[in-house]
Amino acid sequence: MQQPPLEPQPEQQLAGFTPPPQPDWQAMADRSESQQRRRKRMWMAAITVVACTLGVGAGLFILDRGDKGGKSPGPGGASQSASGAPGQDSNEPTVPGEPNLLRDRSGQVNIALSPDAVLGKVDNGNVLRLRSNGNSYAQAAEPVVDASKSFTVSAWVYNEADGGSRFAISQGDGTSYSFELGREDSNGKKSWVFRMQTDEKGAASTAVAATSEGLNTVRTWALLTGVYDAQGKTLTLYVDGKEAGRAPVAAAWSGQGPLQLGRSRHHGIWSGPWAGVIGHVLVWDKPLTADQVLALKGGKLDKEIKPVGSWLVG
Repeated sequence: MQQPPLEPQPEQQLAGFTPPPQPDWQAMADRSESQQRRRKRMWMAAITVVACTLGVGAGLFILDRGDKGGKSPGPGGASQSASGAPGQDSNEPTVPGEPNLLRDRSGQVNIALSPDAVLGKVDNGNVLRLRSNGNSYAQAAEPVVDASKSFTVSAWVYNEADGGSRFAISQGDGTSYSFELGREDSNGKKSWVFRMQTDEKGAASTAVAATSEGLNTVRTWALLTGVYDAQGKTLTLYVDGKEAGRAPVAAAWSGQGPLQLGRSRHHGIWSGPWAGVIGHVLVWDKPLTADQVLALKGGKLDKEIKPVGSWLVG
């Protein structure tokens, strides 16, 4: 079924990442169909081999673990793929020869795509389209940052869902997220949100959130940036380079689970499936300043301020 086109956003034609006026999602889906079939065949083949070798119980365990980023390469693989081999397109979003792995351009952690995650291109960038279902997400093999220490996470997002809370990026463990960045829908109020946990139990009452006020969150491009300053004890949300919300936080909890694109962990279950597009995902192990976030929005951030993780940036 043809997806609705994105509406033009001429006011957001920014340096470094230009939102598209009318991307053809059906064409993108057609181009990615063979890759999706290949990923599904690979998953099923792996499950069959394990089941035959170790028995049905082991096969079911691998099926459950298959979305835990197990397809990421071993030590050295991420660094090699990020640099690119001679003759290969350095702007490709995936690891050479591995169409189901988003390439970390910073050379740290590649991210495995689920079968229903669709890659596409827009002006000056690559994007990931997620379909708001349990089989449409992307997951790293490990955490990218220690969420108990200062960090920054940023991405261009386009949310197509009118209702429901939706999370573009998160990280945590089997029980709860440590942090999540996306769109909140609470009691009819819709806002962009950057939220963190402050207690190891992961109870909802221990969460602290910075949210936007009065900003459109549906069918519009937005550059979301969340900054946790451990020394300053603050949590700050920026939207399109401008501060949109701030909250005090005494101390943050860091679960050991991997980075996620398109979902978040709430009370032991996956929640908030993203409906729309994510691109230009960047993570730093330091808090960016307001001036640096504004420079990031314009594609003018000092190159010496290097991220520890970067995906879909080519």
